[in-house]
Amino acid sequence: MSQLNSDGQWWWELITSINKDDNFTLPLLVTITAVILAVLCYKFTYSSFSPPLPPGPRSLPIVGYLPFLTADLHKQFTSMARTYGPIFKFHLGSKLHVVINTVELAKTVVRDQDETFANRNLTVAASVITYGGQDIVWAMNNATWRNLRKVFVHEALSTKNLEACSSFRSYEVRKTVKNVFGKMGTPIDINEIAFLTETNVLTSMIWANTDNKEEKDLELGSEFQRVSCNIAEIFGRPNLSDFLPVLAWFDLQRVERDMKKQLYKLDQIFESMIEERIKSNSQKPKDGVGVGDDDGKKDFLQILLDIGNKEDASSLNMTQIKALLLDIMIAGAETTATLIEWAMAEIMKNQNVMKAIQEELAEVVGLNNIVQESHLLKLKYLDATIKETFRLHPVVPFLIPRSPSQDCIVGGHTLPKGCTVFLNVWSIQRDPRYWDNPLEFHPDRFMTYDGTKKCDYKGNNLKFMPFGTGRRLCAGLPLAEKMLMYILASLLHSFNWSLPKGEDHDLYEKVGLTLKKAKPLIAIPSQRLSDVSLYM
Repeated sequence: MSQLNSDGQWWWELITSINKDDNFTLPLLVTITAVILAVLCYKFTYSSFSPPLPPGPRSLPIVGYLPFLTADLHKQFTSMARTYGPIFKFHLGSKLHVVINTVELAKTVVRDQDETFANRNLTVAASVITYGGQDIVWAMNNATWRNLRKVFVHEALSTKNLEACSSFRSYEVRKTVKNVFGKMGTPIDINEIAFLTETNVLTSMIWANTDNKEEKDLELGSEFQRVSCNIAEIFGRPNLSDFLPVLAWFDLQRVERDMKKQLYKLDQIFESMIEERIKSNSQKPKDGVGVGDDDGKKDFLQILLDIGNKEDASSLNMTQIKALLLDIMIAGAETTATLIEWAMAEIMKNQNVMKAIQEELAEVVGLNNIVQESHLLKLKYLDATIKETFRLHPVVPFLIPRSPSQDCIVGGHTLPKGCTVFLNVWSIQRDPRYWDNPLEFHPDRFMTYDGTKKCDYKGNNLKFMPFGTGRRLCAGLPLAEKMLMYILASLLHSFNWSLPKGEDHDLYEKVGLTLKKAKPLIAIPSQRLSDVSLYM
């Protein structure tokens, strides 16, 4: 402050010594003086009273903390929180990253300042595969994103539309049961059958009445699974271009190049679907039912094309239509299949859980019947088991990172505009402050009043938010919940499951954008129901 006083006195003496008749110099000096005083006051005030950045480890020049990151980021971040506290920072190149590890601090981000933290920081990989962030998952929080989400939630996944598509789900799940029945006694990749089932359901919802659909579905399912695995692998690579933008042109780790290859494959599929539908629509009678209409009910592709033809603010362009199709086919199938694999691994490892689920299925469904969607709401223990799987194995362990649209305060620390914020859901959902015996797989914890009423999938209780919460809650939640229950119930009701001889149960993880099982779950099914017709 003494420096401020000294500078002010010096300038005042200079001003008062100037000839009062100098009409130009005096106003100029007064203006300069005011500016300098304002800058000095701002610097003094900001440095004295603005909260500091969160604590964190020291970083190397240029690359920051990048050389010290491990493959198990979720575990590393949890460990770092014990050293630096529940909120900490680290730099990757020129980019500031912040990790939040407690419910209390998460509430500040997703409740108190949800609007501020609703933006994304697009990585190179995400920008490529989402056409520059024109989908629901990675788009910025603006009018365009709100329109996309409205179309997705209120048109494609409305309660009415989900009910209209129930026959697709039933058909594909029964087809999977029949397929598994034909392979009894042989090893089956759980993730693969779950992914193909989900993909076939989604393609049915997207283009329900396309010619030769069943033959095309088989080809599409396999292609989507290959592309999805490739996309997940690319997302899992640390990319220098994300942290040092000056290197982006060189694409040193080939992230941009490889992701463009996957986008090209998806583009070919989507454009073929769209062109075929547009051509078919042009040939339909003016007063007839369209190709995308089944007795007046439209599939998702037709809904999107109709909205695209509107001439108002809700209209969609072709890129946005493809981006929405991508969200459904890749994000939807990948996350559902990953969780089903984790659930089957935990259930098979915990035979008491397997027994309880199958006893519930016998009571609710019966051993002379097949699982139907009408049974799902009554399967309370299976629902609790899925929630417990999500608690221990959140498919997206940090959710999709958020980015504040302005400087803000969280936990007494300044988070600058544009930084990347991770919510460490994996840590929160294993924290002994919120959970009893948190490392045990114990579905019964969700059977109590507190568990079933307060820990839903919408993130109303922030100690359990595997699908996120707030305005960035996963838009595909209603369909995901149905498919998880339906596929698992059908597989566990129709078959007994065991590991191949000599194999041990393992729950090792590998982390990319999603938290996947490191070693695919291979299991052998055997017949559980006496009536063979229930498998046909």
